Amino acid sequence: MAAETQTPPIHFGIIGCADIARKVSRAISLAPNAVLSAVASRSIEKASLFAKANKFPPEAKIYGSYEALLDDPDIDAVYLPLPTSLHVKWAVVVAQKKKHLLMEKPVALNVAEFDVIVKACEENGVQFMDGTMWVHNLRTAKMREFLSDSERFGQLRAIHSCFSFAGDPDFLKNDIRVKPDLDGLGALGDAGWYCVRSILWANDYELPKTVVALHGPVLNEAGVVLSCGASLHWDDGRLATFFCSFLSNLTMDITAIGTKGTLNLHDFIIPFQDKEASFIVNSKCFFNELVTSWEPIPSEHTVTTDIPQEVCMVREFSRLVGDVKNGSKPESKWPIISRKTQLILDTVKMSIEKGFVPIEIKS
Repeated sequence: MAAETQTPPIHFGIIGCADIARKVSRAISLAPNAVLSAVASRSIEKASLFAKANKFPPEAKIYGSYEALLDDPDIDAVYLPLPTSLHVKWAVVVAQKKKHLLMEKPVALNVAEFDVIVKACEENGVQFMDGTMWVHNLRTAKMREFLSDSERFGQLRAIHSCFSFAGDPDFLKNDIRVKPDLDGLGALGDAGWYCVRSILWANDYELPKTVVALHGPVLNEAGVVLSCGASLHWDDGRLATFFCSFLSNLTMDITAIGTKGTLNLHDFIIPFQDKEASFIVNSKCFFNELVTSWEPIPSEHTVTTDIPQEVCMVREFSRLVGDVKNGSKPESKWPIISRKTQLILDTVKMSIEKGFVPIEIKS
């Protein structure tokens, strides 16, 4: 019997030395089917320091321009953590150079830019995935089992999602996420992306009918959102709300409420622990006769894994890239999910700008 052919590991290049690239560099190093092969910055000194600080292998290549990395024939895939305003330019070039694209979120400033990026990926036959890590956590699959259980959870009726953290004065003045020329979506694009993705996930990625921004968003002097919220509505009465902020204490909550059960977790984006993640469920609960306690008591479920969620993301992306290299078509699920997320961000922004009126989603 012939030996099974093993796909060679995927060689990654990183364009830009953003803070989040440190975490993804580590993930690439830990993934069993990926190799950290190159990094590029506009300054070769900065790229060299980044590689050294993040323990790149000695054979990794250091480039002083993005173009030089993209011209490297040994690079299979690129991780792109540049400011959002630069995404459409460089993502298109990445795709045109036939490099597969793992892209930091938010993918673009709006759906029009998003579509340009994905069109380039489709035309050049490269895999696209955004860098939303939590959806690759093994816990997420276990939570999906609960939400899909008609006996324990029933039908989804409402979900609330929140991601906030309190930026210090330096962050609120100097971080790229508060600069209109770099990351103009602010907290909506950075933190709100996660909230919207969790809402879509709970709803099996079915888009809502309408979206309404909540009153009271906070914008900085440059007009960038620092804090906002919205409600999303489906024709069958399902409801979702989210809150995202750079001005409030660290919170990463999901509460999904069904006709028979409820799912709760408080660390959905970054688990409290690297290789262990929990969630709480209750099913057909009520209070006791004296109204002093719950019956039955909600149960906590813990999922352990040998590798953290960001490594799971890199492993899955690399598997898909390997499939494409072996003749398969790129997996279309990921750009479809990302586009729906981007579309809802656009709609929330539009609702804010139009005075908090309901906006109908047009896919």
